[in-house]
Amino acid sequence: MKFKGYKRSDNTFGSRNLVAVIPSVMCANDVVDTIVDNVPNTRGFFHHQGCCQLEPDLKTVSETLISLGKSPNAGAVLIVSLGCEGTDTERLYNELTATGKPVEIICIQELGGYSNAVAEGINKAQKLAQAIGGMTREDADLSNIVMSIKCGGSDATSGMASNLVIGYVADKIVDLGGTVVFGEVTEFIGAEHILAKRAVSEEVGKNIIKLVKDLEERANAVGVDMRKGQPTPGNIKGGLSSIEEKSLGAIVKSGHRPIQGILEYHEPIGKRKGLWIKDTPGREPEILTGMAATGSQVMLFSTGRGAPQGFPTMPVIKICGNPITYRNMSNDMDINAGLILSGEKSVEEVGEEAFEFMLKVLSGMPTKNEAIGYYRHIDIWVKGPVI
Repeated sequence: MKFKGYKRSDNTFGSRNLVAVIPSVMCANDVVDTIVDNVPNTRGFFHHQGCCQLEPDLKTVSETLISLGKSPNAGAVLIVSLGCEGTDTERLYNELTATGKPVEIICIQELGGYSNAVAEGINKAQKLAQAIGGMTREDADLSNIVMSIKCGGSDATSGMASNLVIGYVADKIVDLGGTVVFGEVTEFIGAEHILAKRAVSEEVGKNIIKLVKDLEERANAVGVDMRKGQPTPGNIKGGLSSIEEKSLGAIVKSGHRPIQGILEYHEPIGKRKGLWIKDTPGREPEILTGMAATGSQVMLFSTGRGAPQGFPTMPVIKICGNPITYRNMSNDMDINAGLILSGEKSVEEVGEEAFEFMLKVLSGMPTKNEAIGYYRHIDIWVKGPVI
C-alpha cells in the first residue's frame, strides 16, 4: 500500500506542492496577503510575531519559520521581510536555500514600500509557482507518513468516539513504520502519569511529567490553578466536568504505542520514527503551526462541538464525534465518528475509513477546509512578553 507524494531532495514526500510565502514579521502580513490573493498555488503564514520580543521568543520565531519553509508540503518559498524586524531573516533565507528548494526574498523597506513590494512579490511568487508547477507525484511507502494529531472544540463525544478513531489510525501508522506526533500539554494534566508509563525510558517518562509541571508553574506564576477548573466554557457546555476528565479523553487519540521522546515546539521530526510528543499549547493557531513545523504532511483533528479551521500548507482532516454536530456542520467535517455512538459502526470501521481517507488526502484530495479556503490565520507560540 502506498500514497502518491512530491519527493523532495531530502527523500521526504509532500502531500502538497505549494509556494510558501513567509512574512518574517507581522508588519509584512498585508503585503503577503495581497501576493497570495494574486498568485495561485501560494499560501501565506499570517503570524503576529517577529519584533519587540525577548531573545528566546525571537529565536523561536526564526526557528519555526525555518521549519515551516523546510516542510515537504512547501515546494518553494518566498520570504517577505520588512527590513527592521528582530527575526533572523538572513538565516531564514540561507537555511531554506540550502534545502535545494527555489527560494526568493524581498524587503519592503528596500523596495520603497507596499506598492513596489507587492509588485515585486507577485512577480517572484509567479516565477516560483512556475518553477514547481511541473512536478509530479511519485509512489511513497507508508513508512514515509508523518501525521500530527489534535482535538479541539471538544465535548463528551470526543473521548468516546473521534479521539478513539485517531488513536486507531495512530497505532496503524506507527506499526507501518511511520511517524505520529501529538501535543497539547494542557490536555495531559491529570493524566500525565499514564503517558509517562508508555515512555520508552525512565528519562522520557520524567520529561513528560516535567512538561506538565513546567506548564502549571507558568500558570501558578499569574495566580491560576489549572487543576481546579475546565479551561473553556465550550468544553463545559459539551459535558466535560473537569480538566482531568478532558485529559483522559484527549490522550486516547495517541493510541497505545510507546512514546519515543519529546520535540521542542519549532523542531522538525527529521528521520525519527514512531510516536512522539511535541511541546505545544492546545489553542489551534499555535499548535497547528508547531505541527506543520514538525514536517507533518497531514493532521487528524478530532472535534465534538465543531472546529472547522485548517492550516495553509498542512491538510487538516476533521473527525467529528458528535452526530448532531456532523449533521449541522457537514460542509466542514470530513469523517462522521458519531456513527460509533449511534451503534452503526465500530471504532475499527471508522478508523479504517479515516485511514483510507487520509491516504487520499496525502495523494492530493482536498479536505473540506482546504476546499473552501478556511486555513488562513495561524500564529507562533511564544512565552515571553511583548516589549
